[in-house]
Amino acid sequence: MFHKILIANRGEIALRIIRTCKEMGIKTVAVYSSADSESLHVKLADESVCIGPAPSLSSYLNINAIISAAELTDAEAIHPGYGFLSENPRFAEICEKCGITFIGPTAESMRIMGDKISARQAVIKVGVPILPGTKEGVHDVNEAVKVAKEIGFPVIIKATAGGGGRGMKIVHSPAALPNAFMTARTEAQTGFGNPEVYIERYCENPRHVEIQVLADKHGNVIHLGERDCSIQRRHQKVIEEAPSTVTTPELRKAMGEAAVAAAKAVNYNSVGTMEFLVDKNNNFFFMEMNTRVQVEHPVTEMVTGVDIVKEQIRSAYGEKLRYTQDDIKIKGHAIECRINAEDSVKFTPCPGKITDHHTPGGLGVRVDSFVYTNYSVVPHYDSLIAKLIVHADTRDEAIKRMARALDEYIVDGIKTTIPFHKRIMANKDFIEGNIDTSFIERLVLE
Repeated sequence: MFHKILIANRGEIALRIIRTCKEMGIKTVAVYSSADSESLHVKLADESVCIGPAPSLSSYLNINAIISAAELTDAEAIHPGYGFLSENPRFAEICEKCGITFIGPTAESMRIMGDKISARQAVIKVGVPILPGTKEGVHDVNEAVKVAKEIGFPVIIKATAGGGGRGMKIVHSPAALPNAFMTARTEAQTGFGNPEVYIERYCENPRHVEIQVLADKHGNVIHLGERDCSIQRRHQKVIEEAPSTVTTPELRKAMGEAAVAAAKAVNYNSVGTMEFLVDKNNNFFFMEMNTRVQVEHPVTEMVTGVDIVKEQIRSAYGEKLRYTQDDIKIKGHAIECRINAEDSVKFTPCPGKITDHHTPGGLGVRVDSFVYTNYSVVPHYDSLIAKLIVHADTRDEAIKRMARALDEYIVDGIKTTIPFHKRIMANKDFIEGNIDTSFIERLVLE
């Protein structure tokens, strides 16, 4: 097994990886920007290296600085976490050229699944259902109008290299398409350095359900069931749960088999997530693949008992999966709330000093966080400060446990989204499982 791993990330995911490494007997190296010098992952790693000033481009996206830190500390492998360089095939290639193991899939797998056009083409070949749409990028307005009319409105324009809602526009009529098309291309160029977009039929008010896959370098691929990520705001996930209230055993089997087939189609060999949309008739359609560990992976860990980060590290080292598909059993229900340093009404970032901090506890409660009393939340990065995860025998019990845990959670000195999560846990539609990707939009209007 690896002797030492450098973690090319920050915040709660860096700490999450450190914890698993410690349990595996692996030394850890934390890298940090000057703004993160007091972050908990820096304090708990075996070694730490400052890789630059606060801006991400000068630190967490600075490939040369990260590789230098790995060579300086004799780290054998680099774990990228999520975000930053985690889905950057060039970074994976540079690691390989420097004799450092990249804990993730191959650069080729990332390139195929990181481009939505090539990802669609790959999954079509193995029979995974997709929404009607273009198989190539669309490059001018006239072509876009023609394609949209053939598909039928409403349609959605998506950046081929996109994510997080950028470069994505929903269009309900031909008249609105030209402006939406040009705006999507501009956003795609600004956000991803690639203006290419494609068009597909818009699935109205779907459920967003994803399948966690595990794969090794020996051709073995299994799935760990589904997560429901329908509670979103501006295409950013807010609450996730496992299993989904919309799935039946038959649907789970079909989606799981589709996810495994898609992973095998690109010779995938790490942990990853296949994201699907599920319509009101329980038809499911491939949307994209995330070729990294997900923010919401803990809910799957809670219902399966599988340490996903550990399996990712073992796979990168070349070990075979320890599980077969028959070993995976879904037990109980888990819910995760993303706790952000944001105003719970306006959703504006709220950095600052935490004057008092107390995390909830008790049976079935897990908190993945990197903050503490007197820690100052910096304004330079994502506002996520913690993930609160609960597990119980049933969904109803999990909701009640989450509500109780949220009541116990104290973060003074800054505003957080805890009050908003409390509101959702008390919402009748959420309790009854009547949710889709428009849930928060309706909730805000109440």
